[in-house]
This record gives sequence, structure tokens and C-alpha cells, in this order.
Amino acid sequence: MAEGKAETKKRRTSISEFARQVRTETSKVVWPTRQETIQTAIFVSILVLILSLFFLGIDSLFGAIVRFLLTLV
Repeated sequence: MAEGKAETKKRRTSISEFARQVRTETSKVVWPTRQETIQTAIFVSILVLILSLFFLGIDSLFGAIVRFLLTLV
């Protein structure tokens, strides 16, 4: 079944080495500036508001159609 495949063993990482690797990787992260964070938050808030109003309109339209159809029965 598994002929020809070399079995690879993974080396266990110690807690201190893991912490060092995490610190190293975290230092590579490019964090957004305060201005970028504020702009993104404002953009997301506006988009959520627009989509909420859109779905409110769609829901109201479908609700009115269903109410009309129920009056026909």
C-alpha cells in the first residue's frame, strides 16, 4: 500500500522555540496606521448601512407581494 513512500517524522517544537517563532513572524506584519484603520471602519459602516437599507427594501417588497397574494385567496 505505502510502498516507495518515505515516512517523514515531524520534529516537535518546544514552547520557547514556538514563542520565538511567533515573535519573529509578528515582527514581519505590516500593521495599518491609525488613519487607515479609521478609514476602513468608516467604509465598512457605510457599506453595512447601505446593504441594510437595500435588504430592508427587498424584504418590504416581498412582504407586500405576499400580503397581496394572500388577499387573492
